[in-house]
Amino acid sequence: MGIFDIFKSKKKASSDLEDGLQKTKESVLQKIKKAVMGKSIVDAEVLDDLEEILITSDVGVDTTISIIERIESRVAKDKYLSSDELSNILKEEITNLLHEGASGIDGGFDVESSGTKPFVIMVVGVNGVGKTTTIGKLAARFRAEGKSVMLGAADTFRAAAIEQLAVWAERSESKIVKQSMGSDPASVAFDTLTSAVSSGVDVVIIDTAGRLHNKISLMNELTKIKNVMKKVVDTAPNEVMLVLDGSTGQNAFERARQFTAATDVTSLAITKLDGKAKGGVVIGISDQFKIPVRYIGVGEGIEHLQPFNRKDFVNTLFS
Repeated sequence: MGIFDIFKSKKKASSDLEDGLQKTKESVLQKIKKAVMGKSIVDAEVLDDLEEILITSDVGVDTTISIIERIESRVAKDKYLSSDELSNILKEEITNLLHEGASGIDGGFDVESSGTKPFVIMVVGVNGVGKTTTIGKLAARFRAEGKSVMLGAADTFRAAAIEQLAVWAERSESKIVKQSMGSDPASVAFDTLTSAVSSGVDVVIIDTAGRLHNKISLMNELTKIKNVMKKVVDTAPNEVMLVLDGSTGQNAFERARQFTAATDVTSLAITKLDGKAKGGVVIGISDQFKIPVRYIGVGEGIEHLQPFNRKDFVNTLFS
């Protein structure tokens, strides 16, 4: 099987999602089952227990309150809502919440509908969240769809980041533009887009430094990169994708706050959801920041970076 063949099976993707969310699923469902045990209706005690379950599952306080209020409204309307219906109600209300928070957007990037070439993605995030690996897996996905891809190694702060991206470029059969460690990141981005335009490349993915030395310098650096890219392609970047480590739970919320304050983040990729029972963070971040989750990472394999579908995600979590 070739590197690109692994993306072809929808059944395999569904199984990978199930496996990747298993820890969160077992934790949440077990707690819900305990909360409703012996109850014939959803009452105030059940709702209090459910609130605690969602908060401890890293859904977040504000999002949890929204979910509980929605369920309370259903309980008041239907009067005698059975505890057996709770999972279905949760699925419905969380799916609706995700729909509203992300403007109903599902799946990965729609390059064809953008009408631009190259389609430029600038990727941001702190070191250690799986940023460079996510770029490599995303490149492999685009290559599997028959698109040409060029990577820009604009994380010049770490030599290891340049080397790692070069390995992924080779694995995904993508082109790469790189300079030496310590080079101007904006210069790398400029050279990457110039080369992509002259070569007729379909997709450009720009890696950026994963530093949070302070918000002002981060903002200035990212703004400079974006401005330089616009000199080559006036629509660039089409997307600014923030990569977050889902296994860090509430810390991922703080990272999202820092980066959304520093630059105009348009989409999210949430990685490492298989590591701990913290899959609820996807729900909270999508709701609180009103930014669409485009991809989720549910394992270490190249195929485990999956386009996010809110209905599939919620159904898997509560099935």
